[in-house]
Amino acid sequence: MASGSLVSFLNIPEDSHFSMQNLPYGVFRPTPEQQPRPGVAIGEYVLDLSALARAGLFHGPVLKGSDCFLQPSLNAFMAMGKPAWKEARGTIQKLLSVDEPALRDNAELQKSALLPMSQVQLMLPAVIGDYTDFFTSKYHTMNCGIIFRGPESPLPPNWLHLPVAYHGRASSVVISGTDLHRPRGQKRPVGKPTPGFGPSAKLDFELEMAMLVGPGNELGTSVSVDDAADHIFGLVLMNDWSARDIQAWEYQPLGPFLGKSFGTTVSPWIVTLEALQPFTCEAPVQDPPPLPYLTGKSCRTYDIPLEVALKPAGEDKSSVVCKSNFKHLYWTIEQQLAHHTINGCNLRPGDLLGSGTISGPEPESFGSLLELSWDGKNPLKLGNNISRTFVEDGDEVILTACCQGDGYKVGFGTCSGKILPAIS
Repeated sequence: MASGSLVSFLNIPEDSHFSMQNLPYGVFRPTPEQQPRPGVAIGEYVLDLSALARAGLFHGPVLKGSDCFLQPSLNAFMAMGKPAWKEARGTIQKLLSVDEPALRDNAELQKSALLPMSQVQLMLPAVIGDYTDFFTSKYHTMNCGIIFRGPESPLPPNWLHLPVAYHGRASSVVISGTDLHRPRGQKRPVGKPTPGFGPSAKLDFELEMAMLVGPGNELGTSVSVDDAADHIFGLVLMNDWSARDIQAWEYQPLGPFLGKSFGTTVSPWIVTLEALQPFTCEAPVQDPPPLPYLTGKSCRTYDIPLEVALKPAGEDKSSVVCKSNFKHLYWTIEQQLAHHTINGCNLRPGDLLGSGTISGPEPESFGSLLELSWDGKNPLKLGNNISRTFVEDGDEVILTACCQGDGYKVGFGTCSGKILPAIS
């Protein structure tokens, strides 16, 4: 049984990320031959929302007659907004509760609707039309500034006034568990008149989270910071892999390109803002105060503990290399979304907005190997006489995040990826 005020008829392990208080959304295939469909993670199972919809169990005023759970992605459901999200969550919690017989006592429906998570294929949860990556951790920004420019002025002059971002490549966003090949590209000339070319020698992970947009906005309009949360469906873990040597040569004057676009890994389960509500906390004090369009009635964020583990090539065990927290971000997700639209840019359901690397104030909370090894100067010891400055071929990087409630957890599962050798 689940702990806390909500009790399920299912046996949910106490350490499960996927409690009754969580109910994150994703997309999965029951078998390789079947079509993808929306689901919810509950304990060690995936609840097939298409099976519940076909059984007529979504009969509230918003979802009755809707085919949003008969689609191969969550985009249609995400676009319906908070009334649909609230109604679906209430219905699912009721159907999974120990006191409700509709699913509990229907063995045939259980067989079709409750599938072991270990036996299904998890997919990207949305069709991602656009991808934006922000740069909103003050600690990470300062560390990068010190490494590359020195300690005199580590923050760019605009950084304390706006959430800096760049437009990324959506086609190379992949689901957790997808292997990626080491990218190739140009690198800064060293003692030569022309740049070098070849596989990246400074391949890095970036500990991030990302929001997925629900209802969008029309071209030419903007979303206020106080209304922004109504446009955010939920959060996922994200590893925005980075080829530091390629990026360092190419990024001026227009920013990241080939050093980033080779792959971005996201976790399969979208944790809703409603599930995260018990873990809200005050955001960092912003000084100087932001401009009025970035100043909301409140400035709140989420206390979400984060970890990164690295499993070296050929090893069975992984080592935790970073422990950080989402609350360290200087700019909130509401400010990020409001800033994104202030020029009239239209967001659409399924758009992915990354937070940027989430580093904390202590060395063990630095969210990238660039910081942890200080650009390779301080190799990171992993045990078994293994060290790393950057990611090597065969290494696997595993991101996790989990909030601890009163007798329950609200977690994100894992976001993992392995690096394969470059394709020549």
